Amino acid sequence: MAERSTSPETTLQIRRTFAAPRQKVFEAWTEAEKLTRWLCRVTEQHSTKLLELDVRVGGRYRLEVTTPEGDHMLLSGTYLEVKAPDRLVLTWQWEGDPDFGETLLTLDFLAHGNSTELVLTHERFPNSQWRDRHAVGWNGCFDRLDELLQS
Repeated sequence: MAERSTSPETTLQIRRTFAAPRQKVFEAWTEAEKLTRWLCRVTEQHSTKLLELDVRVGGRYRLEVTTPEGDHMLLSGTYLEVKAPDRLVLTWQWEGDPDFGETLLTLDFLAHGNSTELVLTHERFPNSQWRDRHAVGWNGCFDRLDELLQS
């Protein structure tokens, strides 16, 4: 599949500040037990099962997400850049949905004293509808992440 171009219609950027040190926020993205407690948990009724996690350049991840309605979806990708605790860059693909294709996710962790600003840039969506659906999803996930970081 040809690589999609980046445009405002196909790019999502979310900035969120968490009351936690940068290392702790970074670990929530890279440690299995923490990751499954918030990633793809748009609501508290969603569940995430980690099938693979190899956080290194060229390493892969794979998750099974179960919705409150009982639907199962598979998410996978490859780590392109791992720079602890500053940055992660990875591909993002919903398996079994050829219309979605592969997108690119960049996470920048910016220290602000004892807080961390997370800048999520998710790009190369096939259209604005997919971008908008992921905006809702990411904000729900970040609510779960905030709960995890406060516990």
